[in-house]
Amino acid sequence: MKTAIIILSDPKNGSEEALGRMFNALALASECKQKGDEVAVVFNGAGTRWPAELTKLSHPANGLYNSVRDVVQGASCGCAEVFGATEGVKSCGVPIVKDHALAGTAGLLSLRRYLAEGWNTTVF
Repeated sequence: MKTAIIILSDPKNGSEEALGRMFNALALASECKQKGDEVAVVFNGAGTRWPAELTKLSHPANGLYNSVRDVVQGASCGCAEVFGATEGVKSCGVPIVKDHALAGTAGLLSLRRYLAEGWNTTVF
């Protein structure tokens, strides 16, 4: 099975809902990885702010994030720019992806490619 996990929730809104969404996204990634599935985690929209938060040793999901770090495929370039997350993404070593050209942006991470390749997609 191939599962693409798309994280859109915004850590800056300070809600438990955003934390819960991200936590469940990473928990699903961990489960898929343990079962031997092909799994990809990507950060889009305001979710591009998460990598900088998750790499903090004090963050409650730091250990979980580190356990699935090898399946994190990237963060959307255009989204990171809009949400002021570019430097945070770069500092964490998460690839900045812009494989979908979109007018008015530096390029976005293509979600369509996962659909075209038959991946199951889950949005958090």
